[in-house]
Amino acid sequence: MAVIGSIRKHSTFLVIVIGVALAAFILGDFTKKQRMGSRSVVAGEVAGEKITIIDFNNKVDQNIEATKQQKKKEKLTPEEIFRIKNNTWSQMVNTILMNKQYDALGLTVTSDELFDMVQGPNPHPLVQQSFINPNTGKFDRNIVMQFLETLDQNKPEIKQQWIQFEDYLKKDRLREKYNTLILKGYYIPKELALMEYSDENDKADIQYVSRKYAMIPDTLVDPTEEDYAAVYEKEKERFKEEPNVDFAYVIFEVIPSIKDLQDSRKEVNQIYEEFKTTVDIPRFVQLNSDNPYDSSWKTKGQLPVQIDSIMFNSPVGTIAKPYMENNTFHIARLVDVAFRPDSLKASHILISYRGALKANSTITRTKEQAKQLADSLYNVIKRSPGKLEALSLSFSDDPSAKTNKGNLGWFADGMMVHQFNEAVINTKVKRVTMVETPFGFHIIKVTGKKDLEKKVKVAMIDQEVLASNQTYQQIFAKASKLASETHNLDEFDAAIEKDGYNKRLAQKIHKMDNHIAGLKSPRQIIRWAFKDNTNVGQVSEVFDLEGQFVVAVLTNRIQEGYPSLDQVKTRLNTKVYNNLKAQLILTEIKPYGDDMQKIAGLADFKMDEMPALTFVSRNIKGYGTENEIIGQVFGTEEGQKFGPVIGKGGVFIVKLKKLTKASQPDNLDIIKTRLFNRLKSQIDRGEIYIALKDNAEIEDDRINFY
Repeated sequence: MAVIGSIRKHSTFLVIVIGVALAAFILGDFTKKQRMGSRSVVAGEVAGEKITIIDFNNKVDQNIEATKQQKKKEKLTPEEIFRIKNNTWSQMVNTILMNKQYDALGLTVTSDELFDMVQGPNPHPLVQQSFINPNTGKFDRNIVMQFLETLDQNKPEIKQQWIQFEDYLKKDRLREKYNTLILKGYYIPKELALMEYSDENDKADIQYVSRKYAMIPDTLVDPTEEDYAAVYEKEKERFKEEPNVDFAYVIFEVIPSIKDLQDSRKEVNQIYEEFKTTVDIPRFVQLNSDNPYDSSWKTKGQLPVQIDSIMFNSPVGTIAKPYMENNTFHIARLVDVAFRPDSLKASHILISYRGALKANSTITRTKEQAKQLADSLYNVIKRSPGKLEALSLSFSDDPSAKTNKGNLGWFADGMMVHQFNEAVINTKVKRVTMVETPFGFHIIKVTGKKDLEKKVKVAMIDQEVLASNQTYQQIFAKASKLASETHNLDEFDAAIEKDGYNKRLAQKIHKMDNHIAGLKSPRQIIRWAFKDNTNVGQVSEVFDLEGQFVVAVLTNRIQEGYPSLDQVKTRLNTKVYNNLKAQLILTEIKPYGDDMQKIAGLADFKMDEMPALTFVSRNIKGYGTENEIIGQVFGTEEGQKFGPVIGKGGVFIVKLKKLTKASQPDNLDIIKTRLFNRLKSQIDRGEIYIALKDNAEIEDDRINFY
């Protein structure tokens, strides 16, 4: 109370202080935005065209809704949403780059073309796949027309999906036109086809003497910085990287303490006593359990082993004592016992309506209209059950009806949606009933039941043992101590060793990565690591990641472009050492010129032959890939030698013993077709877009927002 009184006493002062601080924050934020200018709302820039965060988020929202509809899910996981964001960015980059190509070439899709793709004599394949008559299993133009005629009466999300669908059709047609232009401009001269034929069919028999670098110990060479620098300059292009970071981190898992376990046990025991006398069991479970009430029937062996025998050998109302498994307390109460069929068999007709679960987008009838139709069919089938199969072909909205005539075959008790399952259970064989489910109205004919067995309905209360606020504070204090008392990597490592923490490493992490071993949601750590004011060696604040506290230290940062020589030095070792070993070999054989016999007599040298070598071959026997050697073979006159040549795996002197030219082909069309198909395959794989993307100026600033 003294604290409350003090606050009241100084309330005016507090209001002034808070007001000044708030004003400073607002003004500071305003001036910061002024300095940042328009960049504060720019998620990226592609070939000079800005993508605002508003446009990006709108597109993400559209794709999230489309994915929900496609997967029939009300909520997506954070991982799914992040994946959608990345896919959306890729879509927007693709659209910008390709639209620039289309505009430059004057490519468009007219409204007449779009009409023809949807309603013309040969609709787009996607249209044909999307509007299938469930009774025939084939594309139905009438369903397209019916859908378009009622589009304005449909839900807004259906209209939005159709707009997106049309947009995709346009893009696909533009892509088709663009690719066709490229293919039409591709000409294969006769000489190019002949060259391709010769590369594959000319045969060279060679003799070579060589020595492998691997035969020379590394200790015989001593690389200098100049040696590494020379190789780095030649090889640096293959080391080009996107911006990435390395950091070390320590995870402080928030785990319940012994006291938390004891407190949780007390609470569970109290719930156990109340559970004995409660009347409204489902409501009690909903209020006290981590999981919703499960009203399904269980057979012997389906329940946890701790309660299975108890529930099957006790009267209704029995409550098993609380038990613990996987850090969760469980309480079970026997709600009901019955002998029920293990398997059921039925046929049905589904009458769906606009807005029903998983209803086809082409269905326009209202729920009231669906009920009227279902009532009419029920009255007919109740009098003549044998008509159900024929009527299902004409009326059922179940897509499987066209193949099974509504016959669902045998299915396990509990497999169907609850209302449907109980309707079958409660209806005698050969009788007809009707029931409403989230999918619509079902006219059901029960055709079989078998294998009656004892089943139980058990109410379960599950309560996970959670860390208390006190435990959270204690674990946070440890993390905070590491973050506040260490200011560089050396201090960080020393503290870890002193306190016995487990140090983990994250390497080559890129801006838009979303997975780091052991971390549940690492985006905020990655964003911290990429901030301009985060320096190498800097220790982070404490990050709170869904039951984990994490402290990190930035250990390395590579800006876009080429890493330094020191950063890739170890990756150059093989090339540098082989270069120096090659010089040793050249010095050793220099006195012998190109006398292959004498050189072959030297230690670790070997003479070998390889017949029928072709230009498109990749390997030299005993060495693997040696493109430079093979290239020189086919540039040498028969009977001539060349070398010494520094190869990938050793030094070679080669003699072309015989070159057999392939006879002229009777028909070059086969080769030309193959070359054409090779290009078409590259186009179909999107390699043209990849080339456009690689050569475009793309700035991705999404990390500033998420």
